[in-house]
Amino acid sequence: MAGQASRRTSSTREGTSGAVPIASRLVVTASCIAAIVALTHGIWEDRSPTALVPVIALSPAPSAAPPANPLPATEQPNVPAIEQPDVPPTNPPPPTTQPGEPTVAAPRIGIVAGHWGHDTGAMCPDGLMEVDINLDVAQRVVTILQALGYQADLLAEFDPRLEDYQADALLSIHADSCDVFTNAAPPASGFKVASVEDSLVPEAEDRLVACLAQCYAARTGMFFHATSITFDMTRYHTFYEIEDQTPAAIIEVGFMYDDRTMLTQRADLVAQGIVDGIVCFTEGETGH
Repeated sequence: MAGQASRRTSSTREGTSGAVPIASRLVVTASCIAAIVALTHGIWEDRSPTALVPVIALSPAPSAAPPANPLPATEQPNVPAIEQPDVPPTNPPPPTTQPGEPTVAAPRIGIVAGHWGHDTGAMCPDGLMEVDINLDVAQRVVTILQALGYQADLLAEFDPRLEDYQADALLSIHADSCDVFTNAAPPASGFKVASVEDSLVPEAEDRLVACLAQCYAARTGMFFHATSITFDMTRYHTFYEIEDQTPAAIIEVGFMYDDRTMLTQRADLVAQGIVDGIVCFTEGETGH
């Protein structure tokens, strides 16, 4: 943990905005901003997710083996083998540069499916596992991002690729506990987003967290549970493994007990809220 200052030193990367389906990304950005404005000014009175713009529809994700895990086989938990979703090929956008100008790469986004390939995460008495929620949402997010023209990587919890991973942004997706918190104030329902506590790219990470929080709340109607952000989030191990100039955040998409319906039956909405926040960040919008 304490080694971040030595790891997160300055570095440079090639510019990565531009040659993607820009129109589609702008539509998502506009949708997020419109939803935030409606939420802020009380237009969305019933806080119903159906009052927002349509979500990109996804079919259930197909299955194959997760990436290789650093743990010995004898220590592996019984985690279902699931493959990354197949994304149908899309026609490339028309060139946006003049002859002789350098080609600009599409934004690259890393999506970590929390606990995937390592353990189950939190678990409910009936067997619902956090890792299953995380992986389902992460696969949906990657599929939507790829459809929008992003380079999106689906990563395991301790994926070897995370060492010095370089991207325009990285997000680790988790769900909160399945415990029943009687008389909790505020109630044990809602989401939370955080970045590393000793960031070396604070402006970028503050903007990433702000975009995710605003857009996710606007899309799902869920409460930002800021009072329960923990050291496990602000000192999340992946923050200290990736390349030091890669903005990163962790999101707890909801509580597995009180928000179970949203997490298990409206995973499409959960994923779209995350995508809204990522597009907001990469397109330079803050929702204000």
